[in-house]
Amino acid sequence: MWEYLRRGGGCAVVDGGLATELERHGADLNDPLWSAKCLLTSPHLITKVHLDYLKAGADIITTASYQATIQGFEAKGFSSEEGEALLLKSVQIALEARDIYYENCSGFSRDGTDIGYEGNVRNRPVLVAASIGSYGAYLADGSEYSGNYGEAVTLSVLKEFHRRRVQVLAQSGADLIAFETIPNKIEAQAYAEIMKEEDIKTPAWFSFSSKDGVNVANGDSIFNCAEIANSSKNVIAMGVNCTAPRFIHGLIQSLKKVIDKPIVVYPNSGETYDATRKKWIKSEGVIDEDFVSYVSKWREAGASLFGGCCRTTPNTIRAISNILAEESVSPTPN
Repeated sequence: MWEYLRRGGGCAVVDGGLATELERHGADLNDPLWSAKCLLTSPHLITKVHLDYLKAGADIITTASYQATIQGFEAKGFSSEEGEALLLKSVQIALEARDIYYENCSGFSRDGTDIGYEGNVRNRPVLVAASIGSYGAYLADGSEYSGNYGEAVTLSVLKEFHRRRVQVLAQSGADLIAFETIPNKIEAQAYAEIMKEEDIKTPAWFSFSSKDGVNVANGDSIFNCAEIANSSKNVIAMGVNCTAPRFIHGLIQSLKKVIDKPIVVYPNSGETYDATRKKWIKSEGVIDEDFVSYVSKWREAGASLFGGCCRTTPNTIRAISNILAEESVSPTPN
C-alpha cells in the first residue's frame, strides 16, 4: 500500500456513499439488504454509481456487499449457493465498471481515442475493495452504530457468521477486502482470526466507527482495536469510517501512536441515523466544500487515504480529489 500511495503522489481517494447515490437514482432501499437489494433489482444502478465515483476521482471503489450476507439472502428465500453467487456479483459489477472507465477515460481507451471522460490519467490502477459490513449491519436494527450485540453474540458466533463471506470475497477477484464500520473489539478479533485460520491472501483494511472521537462505537479502546489490526500481516491499512468529520482528526492522532500502516478515513456527513425510523436526521451535517478544509488537516495529522461514507456524494469525492491533487506529497512509512 505504501508503494501504491507513492505512485499517486502520497495519497489515494476512496469513493463515497453508495446507498445515498442509489436512492438519488430512484432505488428503494427500505429493505434489510439495503444497497445489496440492487444486486437483485437494479444492478445497472450500481454500475452507474461506481462510474460516477470513478469520474469524480476515486482511486478505490467499494462493492455493494456491505450488507450482503449469505444469511441475509437465505432469509429472502435464496439458497446458500445463490447467496454466494450474489456476493461474487457485487465484485463483478465493480470490476466491469472499472473496465468501462478504463475504456472511456483519456489514456485508457483501447484504440487510443479520447472519448471524453473527465478525470486525470492515473499512473496506478483503480482498486476494487470488497466491502464487509458488521454483524449489526445484517441485523438492520441500528446496532452497527452501537456495537452492542448482547452477551449471546460471542467471538465464535461472529466467526461462524462471517467466515464463509470472507472466504467467498477473498476469492472473488477483488484487489482487497474492506472490513468496514467495525463497532467493537470482538468483531475486529473475529475478522483477524478468520483471516489467519483460513490463510486469506487478499490484503485488507480494518475501518472502525466512533461516536465520541476517543473510542470505537461500543466504548472499546481505539488503541486495543488498532493493536488487533496492526498485528494481522494481511491488514495493509487501517482507519475510521461512518464517523462524524469533527472526530476524525483526533482519531488519526490516536491511531498514529499504535500502528505502522497507512491510515484510511472516510467519514459520513455528520448527520445522525435514526434506527427506528430508518432514516438519516439532519443535524450538523457537513457540506461537500467543508471536506476540503478537513482533508488538509487530516493529511497533516497522518492519514493517506480519504473518502466519504453515508450521505456523501460524487461531489464530495471530487472536492477531496481536487485538494489532494494540489497538495500531493509522498508519504514516509513510520
